[in-house]
Amino acid sequence: MTTPLLELRDIACLRDGQSVFEDVSLVVNQSDIVVLRGKSGSGKTTLLKCIAHLIVYQGDVLYRGRSVKYKSRSSPSDLVAVHQNHLVFHLRRQAAVLLSSHCIVSGIPSFRTRVFYVPQRPSLLSGTLNDFLKKIAAFGAHQAHAQALKKSGGGPYDPFDRALDISREWGIDPQLWDREWSNLSGGEAQRVALAIAVGLNSAEVLLLDGKYSHFSKVYALFIIYSEPTSALDSVSSAAVERYLLNEVQARDATLKAIVWITHSDEQAGRVGTRFVQIEAGGCHEEPTPVV
Repeated sequence: MTTPLLELRDIACLRDGQSVFEDVSLVVNQSDIVVLRGKSGSGKTTLLKCIAHLIVYQGDVLYRGRSVKYKSRSSPSDLVAVHQNHLVFHLRRQAAVLLSSHCIVSGIPSFRTRVFYVPQRPSLLSGTLNDFLKKIAAFGAHQAHAQALKKSGGGPYDPFDRALDISREWGIDPQLWDREWSNLSGGEAQRVALAIAVGLNSAEVLLLDGKYSHFSKVYALFIIYSEPTSALDSVSSAAVERYLLNEVQARDATLKAIVWITHSDEQAGRVGTRFVQIEAGGCHEEPTPVV
């Protein structure tokens, strides 16, 4: 029996002392594009953040059969504080897939190079796009991935060239990479962020929190997503969808699966291979997009 890429076992989460959902179990296999649906407030984004270890939850998340466990001598309240601090870091730095070297959670930095979460709206960042990509590529977990790729004969590891090529396919002018983030439109920021996430070429599973469908042609995109195509027009959205679908289906690509939140039934039907409805009492699979 093939080991799933990602497995959720009895995931439960509380918000302000109230249950958001419980008993969520899900298996994600290679080539899956799992469309996650549910009513507003049902916990779709919260579930992705649980998978990415951005918020505290009960249950277990396994990546390729191995559990990412918390190993700490700290009290439960200290552990909650650490997670809250890293969530703030993610929102501010738009680098949710990475943690600082001071994190007390064993295995999380490496896990987040393989399982990426991409929010719906990129946070406002300082510096240029090039500066941001260089900082991410310099993190220890990504350096380790680059070394492993080199040893396996995977060729040179150049996340900048790859991200630049991807963004060019999505209509981003290469000169934008020298601009400050504050000078980008919302669409441009989204598209560039997504290009960076894919360009790093380390994620096997993308957690896309949102719909890529309303970008203006002069706008761009960002990536593991909340409404990842929400600022794209239909032409740009189609380009992003097509690229991601091709990546998941390609035998030699690093990307193997996507868990995708979208509020568009049309987009769900275009991209999804499986359709999962989340509710307070858990989740269940639907044969077709939920209308």
